[in-house]
Amino acid sequence: MQKVSVKKFADYMRLTSLTPDIDMEKRYITKSEVNRPGLELTGFFECFASERVQVLGKVESSYMEQLPKEVAMLRFQQLMDQDIPCLVLCRGYQLQPKGYELARQNGVPVLGTKRSTSDFLSEAIHYLSGELAPSITIHGVLVDVYGEGILIMGESGIGKSEAALEMIRRGHRLVTDDVVEIRKLSDNTLVGKSPEVTQYFIELRGIGIIDVKTLFGVEAVKEKQTIDLVIKLETWEREHEYDRLGLEEEYTEILGTKIVCHSIPIRPGRNLAVICEAAAVNHRQKKMGYNAAQELYRRVQRNLDSGPDWRNE
Repeated sequence: MQKVSVKKFADYMRLTSLTPDIDMEKRYITKSEVNRPGLELTGFFECFASERVQVLGKVESSYMEQLPKEVAMLRFQQLMDQDIPCLVLCRGYQLQPKGYELARQNGVPVLGTKRSTSDFLSEAIHYLSGELAPSITIHGVLVDVYGEGILIMGESGIGKSEAALEMIRRGHRLVTDDVVEIRKLSDNTLVGKSPEVTQYFIELRGIGIIDVKTLFGVEAVKEKQTIDLVIKLETWEREHEYDRLGLEEEYTEILGTKIVCHSIPIRPGRNLAVICEAAAVNHRQKKMGYNAAQELYRRVQRNLDSGPDWRNE
């Protein structure tokens, strides 16, 4: 199960700890959804999503202030008893001293921010959705080519890193070499990044490890990138028939998401960097509604339909 510590969440969201004596490193968030307790503050806790981050905004705070002090503390005690990961107070709202005491007794971190509730909720959900998304680690190279995320796959030593290096020299950006961490942010969106240990490094057989960021500058690297196209490098075989028109798309599946895939045969003299560039531009062109293979097919069909009828001669 994917999880993120409350400490990491608080640091990213720039939240102030209002219960500094509680260890946030040992509290974990496992759901990307965020909850604003409404009915719960009236005492109704059936179907309560206790595994979510709980947020008190202006509406909830105003309601609590209107309740008799004893009732308000009872409701808050019931909320703390649900074993929630943390409680966030927006717009600079503060609890009564008794509220912080109840939070400490239950080990629930209380965090504060002066941001509006809607603004906080939007960023929190976006961040947690990325951190808690389904993920997988695969062997390959991920490069940003003209804004298209190209995942290059193939057997070890087939030339993936060399192709990436040539594309970097041609002005494109490296995301990761050798190991690609992929997260599924939605049904149609896969995002790849590099493990921190190997970030911005490329391994070249015969030379060793090179630091792309140091050699080529920060404009040659990128932290993460959506995966738009997969290119599989294969050793060329004379007997194998390769697609020469591309009328029908081929796909590969990663985390249940289908990604357009091209199988490229490797032969001496083929410039892989140029081929990858052409594949990226062609893929973008298809997304914009133009397919060169279909256009050629239409032209051939139109030429055949308008040609002479040899049957009558």
